[in-house]
Amino acid sequence: MARGKKPSRRPKPKARHKSRAATRPPRRREPDLLNDVGAILSSGSPLDLLTMASGLMTVLDPREADPFGERQSLMTLAEFAQTLIEVPNTETSALLAAVGALTQDSLLATRIRKELARRPIPLPEWMGALSRTTVDRVVALADDLGDGENIMLGAHIAGRYPLTASAYVDHNLGTVVKDVFIVDEPLETVLTQLSRHSELDADTTMRELDPADGRARLTEAIGHGAITYPPYETDTWPAGRPLVEWLCAVLPSGGVGHDRREWAEAELLDIAGRFFGSPHGRPLDGSDSRSLLDSLLWYGTAYSNGDPFRWSPAKVEVLLLDWIPRKIVAKASYLSAAPEVLRAFVRFAHAEVGIPDALTGVTLAAIEDFEPQYQQLIRTPRPQGPAALLASIGALDPEEAVADPAGFWLSDALERAAGGPEALETLDATPLPDEPFDWSGITPDIHAAVGGVLAVIDDRVSSLLGTEYRTACRRLVHRVAVGDPTVFRRTVRPEVGAAAACWIVAKANRLFSGPERMLVKDLLAHFGVTGSVSQRARAMLRAGGFEADSHDLHLGSVDLLTSERRQRIIDLRDGDPYDF
Repeated sequence: MARGKKPSRRPKPKARHKSRAATRPPRRREPDLLNDVGAILSSGSPLDLLTMASGLMTVLDPREADPFGERQSLMTLAEFAQTLIEVPNTETSALLAAVGALTQDSLLATRIRKELARRPIPLPEWMGALSRTTVDRVVALADDLGDGENIMLGAHIAGRYPLTASAYVDHNLGTVVKDVFIVDEPLETVLTQLSRHSELDADTTMRELDPADGRARLTEAIGHGAITYPPYETDTWPAGRPLVEWLCAVLPSGGVGHDRREWAEAELLDIAGRFFGSPHGRPLDGSDSRSLLDSLLWYGTAYSNGDPFRWSPAKVEVLLLDWIPRKIVAKASYLSAAPEVLRAFVRFAHAEVGIPDALTGVTLAAIEDFEPQYQQLIRTPRPQGPAALLASIGALDPEEAVADPAGFWLSDALERAAGGPEALETLDATPLPDEPFDWSGITPDIHAAVGGVLAVIDDRVSSLLGTEYRTACRRLVHRVAVGDPTVFRRTVRPEVGAAAACWIVAKANRLFSGPERMLVKDLLAHFGVTGSVSQRARAMLRAGGFEADSHDLHLGSVDLLTSERRQRIIDLRDGDPYDF
């Protein structure tokens, strides 16, 4: 995943609040480390010691190991604690107390607690009271365009010393924590200072969060960031992660994380229909524009902030300068129209949800700024698909990836479509025969339900799509009925089951893409079905043992592909890598 930039308008404390922020400590000899601990003890600041311990723990955290690099032989946190246990003095005791409080390893915490109880070494009173730390308030400062939010925790260390931790969660890059600011001031003071200095902008919404929800959101975003490669690193992150995780553990459990809405296909079809029926989209209506809008809606719902109606400069930047050039393998003549469609759709989408004109103007200006670079990028040899990801993490020579920009993606996709490398190699384009339905292996109690679906298929599919599609639909129904008979024991209209089967076959044969594509709503209307059949289709896919990804659907079986589709796969196997 690309490292990306932080949204420029995100709310954050001013620089002066970073004076005590957690930073990753340099590797030092033990005497220097203990001298630093001694200086911190003299200052009397709990936060300084806790941030030092947090940084040390991050260095030893196995989540920091490079999954693609050489195995590192760093000591574990337990081994580091043992080195402190072997040197019983005031400084090691203080550091042990901080590590014991922050660690999520209950066995290590107990071991440290017993060791400190044995030591006749006096420590500041607050070190023995770290278990009484409280988080009294959780606030979210959210960007109205959905770029991200600061989740702010107002705490008291040992029930006495104020602390505010503000973690920035970036939604455009995967709902991950990218930064944290930690200060020894009450949350109310920080919010007052932000307001006084106009950092709580009109396009930022502040709201109280249920403490359990705050814990769930932060834990989720920290987890996403920990498995993101390359990792996001700042002066304060992930060095501050153990401290933030400690505060999260103080909060109650059982909350709800970020609510990422699942958009049904019918909803996306409705959005597209309203757009192309509006003054914004009507002048652009055409097969390429509709296909490009499908991609914009895919990005807007499955990536970034998950909201297809909220577009910001940061979201536009990722889309134009990374996602489309890397993700969509197509010719520049097709891709070049994406900014025009995006401009029109941003105007439409922002009007739909009442985004102020000023924010819409900022987003449109960003499209204008990024378009020249985008147009150059789509005309430049570049890694695409899995090759781009492999190149970004150093697992593939970038020159090799550029030399065959679509090869990695294409070979995998073709093999998935055909059912494996051997099936792909021996593929032919012989038309599917006109054959009767195979009733073998189907339990008698579902014969009536299966027969009802077949009757609709025989009546509707042949007249609309021809014999090959009818044969493929019959074969699909047989696999589903044999794989899981319960699908046909549910009360569903035969027209819905037949439409779902035909939708699956049509999707696998790319009937809904390309210049001569059919609209899904037109196919469903032929069966007398309105709305969406995606839920029924997913149940049938699972029952038949297919992949349940209905967006990039591959059935992995050549006997369900029409001769036209198989010929296209053969052409792709032997030549043009575009328009799969």
